[in-house]
Amino acid sequence: MPPVIAVTGASGHLGSRVAHRLAEQGARPRLLVRDPARVPPIVGTTVAPHASYGDGEAMRQACDGAQTLFLVSARESADRVREHTTAVDAAVAAGVGRIVYVSFIGAAADATFTFARDHWHTEEHIRATGLAYTFLRDSLYCSGLPAMAGADGVIRGPAGNGQVSAVAHDDVADAAAAVLLGDGHDRATYDITGPSSLSLDEVAAELSRFSGRTVTYEPETREEAFASRAGYGAEPWEVAGWVSSYEAIAAGEMATVSDAVRRLTGHRARSFADFLKEHPGTYRHLLP
Repeated sequence: MPPVIAVTGASGHLGSRVAHRLAEQGARPRLLVRDPARVPPIVGTTVAPHASYGDGEAMRQACDGAQTLFLVSARESADRVREHTTAVDAAVAAGVGRIVYVSFIGAAADATFTFARDHWHTEEHIRATGLAYTFLRDSLYCSGLPAMAGADGVIRGPAGNGQVSAVAHDDVADAAAAVLLGDGHDRATYDITGPSSLSLDEVAAELSRFSGRTVTYEPETREEAFASRAGYGAEPWEVAGWVSSYEAIAAGEMATVSDAVRRLTGHRARSFADFLKEHPGTYRHLLP
């Protein structure tokens, strides 16, 4: 009987895709979700409901009997590192032998993108457990690029002339499934990116081509970026994350292009244009 793979975030964009791929290939994915009402109907899976990252006992029970934990990073919060470490410690207590963690490209203690620092601290905690691990350091998701453009068709942010190697969820899911079901990935770190990096001017040009409307990029200073986002009513840590994501692009920390998708899956990564062709709903707000 194949080993049990616990899949967190199984009702989300990435976790659900990974669970589908694992089930299709004859694995035994166990879906870890907070809300049982949102469990995707996937044949061949079992469900561990109410598995919140910050609830150590619930996570321990959800991981009990699993050999591998696929840990999708929690949604951004001021307490995300603690949630991650609680989930990791619960997996250790449950006897899990391997963790495959969805990290972020350029993760480092001093990363410009503040949320990438969370990923670094989580990686360090996983390393310290002594378990086998693999880190999938994803670039920004392609689906996030159209959302950068406002209803007025303008992308604003302090990204300068930097570039980003955005990647599609489907390619990340394919790479994750290959790692989860394959051998030789222990203590490996993979940058999971698209096939090329684009400036935000180039992103705007692609959005213009697909939407039929002129989309432009207007660089902001750091001060202008914070001021333009002040009206959203978001917490300071969240605004800092938004602004620093653009600053990380300007610093070249999201420009890395890797062939890991091809090496792991056997197919090339989707380009941003490929993604837009497959997902027209992502730029619906820009249609004239």
